[in-house]
Amino acid sequence: MKYIAHINVMPLKELLDPQGKAVNSSLHNLGLNAVDGVRIGKHITMDIEAGSKDEAARIADDACKKLLANLVMEQYDVTINEA
Repeated sequence: MKYIAHINVMPLKELLDPQGKAVNSSLHNLGLNAVDGVRIGKHITMDIEAGSKDEAARIADDACKKLLANLVMEQYDVTINEA
């Protein structure tokens, strides 16, 4: 069965996010002062062929741990949907 993994990778909250800080500052310069706490991450989708939703989640989790996320500086979450 085919599944789609939606993966969000974000910097750890304890770490500075210079890119998010720059965007936050730029938004304030544009007059959008109600915006604060901008953090920049990445969203990844991938098609996975697996026998079950749990197996697809394990494959996506393995991909995150081995390649997609730097676990020293980033956290991730995975959502699996049927394709």
